[in-house]
Amino acid sequence: MTTATEPMKAKDYKSTVPPTWCMGCGDYGVLNAVLKSFADNSISIDDTVLVSGIGCSSRFPYFVKTYGMHTAHGRVLPVAAGLKMARPDIRVIAFGGDGDGFSIGGGHVPHVVRKNTDLTYILMDNSIYGLTKGQVSPTSEVGMVTTTTPYGAPDNPVNPLAYCLTYGATYVAQGYSSKSKQVQELVTGAIEHKGFAFVNIISPCPTFNKLNTFDSYKETLEEVPADHDTSDLNAALKIALRAKEGKTPIGLLYKENRPTLVDRLTDIRKKAGGDENYDLNKIINTYIP
Repeated sequence: MTTATEPMKAKDYKSTVPPTWCMGCGDYGVLNAVLKSFADNSISIDDTVLVSGIGCSSRFPYFVKTYGMHTAHGRVLPVAAGLKMARPDIRVIAFGGDGDGFSIGGGHVPHVVRKNTDLTYILMDNSIYGLTKGQVSPTSEVGMVTTTTPYGAPDNPVNPLAYCLTYGATYVAQGYSSKSKQVQELVTGAIEHKGFAFVNIISPCPTFNKLNTFDSYKETLEEVPADHDTSDLNAALKIALRAKEGKTPIGLLYKENRPTLVDRLTDIRKKAGGDENYDLNKIINTYIP
């Protein structure tokens, strides 16, 4: 992968398509942080692909001047994984929301994660289906009243951090859309990481989610401790499970270096191909009685 040949500013990565999110949407903060990360790291437009599913956050590729793929609902990860395996030389960044990623797309997450597919997955979590006007999502709290749960949500919410840690993600972090500098740093770390990098970004929906708001998060946000060992999986899980106590941890929870799917497939191809210094006559003679 290459970097931009000349210094670029965040605005240079913006496409001509204006964002269509509601006023006050947390996704604006995520977009700004991602653009700044791209600029600070001189990300090349020509060998970067943004892949998304369906939803408010999945419109992300339209607003960035890179290659982009707006795929089917819940299929962001298999498409992104296939792209990375076909073209391991390019940078693949997947975008989506909690509904797209952990409802209809939830079955794809374990397998793309456990294979340590070398891509970045940025999920904007607003605990609601915003594009379709306010249905319950996999990260909605128990008892949350939505258009599809008028008497309150009956299900326990998914914990995206614990989910990805359990299945073997090698980079797991959580940010908050209003803390742009931290989100920028977490995104940069994810892009630089070799392996499956997951960044869950709390991105409040002011239009349809009146429970999880910018004001409410002021009471629940807590920074990952400065002395946290990011190589300790058990410690990372304990932090992720702070959600059960009503807390919203933000920062880098876990980072591990491990061979990627492409690394292992490359080794298999070498073994299947045999010795490069082969003798054709010897191979033919093995078939002669």
